[in-house]
Amino acid sequence: MDVVAIHDFLSKHSGWSDNIPLERVKTSIENSLNFGLFHNTQQIGFARVISDFSTIAYLGDIYILDNYRGQGLSRRLMDCIMTHPNLQGLRRWILLTSTADWLYEKYGFNKIPDPEIYMENYNPNVYKTGQ
Repeated sequence: MDVVAIHDFLSKHSGWSDNIPLERVKTSIENSLNFGLFHNTQQIGFARVISDFSTIAYLGDIYILDNYRGQGLSRRLMDCIMTHPNLQGLRRWILLTSTADWLYEKYGFNKIPDPEIYMENYNPNVYKTGQ
């Protein structure tokens, strides 16, 4: 994985992890199952999965660079993720997204049926304050 390229996208272009420090990106990659898309040697897409590989997985930091969108690459990336042998038979997958619902629905993702049981501790300013 091209950690510098991933950091550039996440910190400047993602909208969900603006200003994330490079060290945080490195640590997140070191502790995840990572998937990358490359054109020649350029990293053009990325996703990572956090899982216990038995019951649950969180899918996050998914992106395809703008110049490569609309070519079916997001489906290709999702196919690789969802068919990975270590991610089969899980009881629950979690994904937080504000875009591409149509894509994730093809892989069985749905809106939370009982949002009243969902809880989170969320700090959207964590990277702004240097925490």
